[in-house]
Amino acid sequence: MGAGLTRWAASGLMALTGRADGPPLTGPAPIADRLADLGEVLAVLSDGRIAVDAPALCGERAALLGLGRQGRTSPGGACRLVRAADGWLAVNLPRPEDVALLPAWLEVDETDGWESAVAAREVAWLDERAALLGLPVGVPASVSPAPLVRRPRRPWRARRRSGFTVVDLTSMWAGPLCASLLGLAGADVVKVESPGRPDGARLGPPALYDLLHAGHRSVAVDLAGPDLLRLLRSADVVLESSRPRALEQLGIDREAIAAETGCVWVAVTGRGLDAPDANRPSFGDDAAVAGGLVATDPDDGGPLFCGDALADPVTGMVAAAGALAARAAGGPWIVDAGLAPCAAALASGLRLDVEQPGPVAVPPRAREPWAAAAAMGAHNDEVLAGAA
Repeated sequence: MGAGLTRWAASGLMALTGRADGPPLTGPAPIADRLADLGEVLAVLSDGRIAVDAPALCGERAALLGLGRQGRTSPGGACRLVRAADGWLAVNLPRPEDVALLPAWLEVDETDGWESAVAAREVAWLDERAALLGLPVGVPASVSPAPLVRRPRRPWRARRRSGFTVVDLTSMWAGPLCASLLGLAGADVVKVESPGRPDGARLGPPALYDLLHAGHRSVAVDLAGPDLLRLLRSADVVLESSRPRALEQLGIDREAIAAETGCVWVAVTGRGLDAPDANRPSFGDDAAVAGGLVATDPDDGGPLFCGDALADPVTGMVAAAGALAARAAGGPWIVDAGLAPCAAALASGLRLDVEQPGPVAVPPRAREPWAAAAAMGAHNDEVLAGAA
């Protein structure tokens, strides 16, 4: 038994992969080895403060929720791998509004038997309509790897912020995991929530919420009010998981704030900020499938879920590594951590791309005048008398 397989089996992820009535299976690649490498990167970037078993960390939610493998139903139960006319799709229905979209998506009258309607349609048609309606659907291995740390697309000046305050606007798993890891690295993490819409993870097992948020300060503010902007401008690292359209509606320009303040801005999204479908919603299970993190059923060759919402913890760790690398280089930076692209990076051989700082585009400047210019005609008498 190779070291990679041994690590996979010991991580808890193998027990989450495969059919409920079948044996546990391996993943699509040496995932456990690549996760262990990512854990080592985090340790180096944090000067040894982050010391985690990265492969085992990906199974923590399942351990705390008592989840197990279910083959083509995700361990959490909300996502299903469904056969279409010419391929497969991961269809995620974690919210009532997702179930309500099924008739519009499939052009049927009832939601009962929707899998049969999927089987009669082609993958491209289903995926296009899902993107249009905002339904979290993933086509296996359809997204390319693209975790990227880059400079803001606004005029900026190189400067280093000496503090390490993280303002965390994220929820659920990927973003809070990133915040938790940054806290282990020494950050002062401020958890920000809307009083009317708190983090949905508060409704889950307290142990999971405590694991991700212990030691963090909590602030509840109106996200449409001035307090949020003041918090963002005071942060050394901003961590958010909003779709671009949602931030625009709040009047928040991530590129401008990063450029003006010199902070590191970490954006955890479904498909990445620069993707054509940047506003498309995604969750850990469908994003993992879209990135190619699926196991293969030995009986029929079709896909099976690999681990539990694997794109979430993978993205949380990649985002934390990106934030630490960017902070060490000196801000401002944008860490673009999309769930599906990060999953694709793990499936294909993880690499954290950090843009190399080039020459700074300095704004135009002018010399200071040494005196005020004369008013028009101020020297008429003097000059004309001398010319007589």
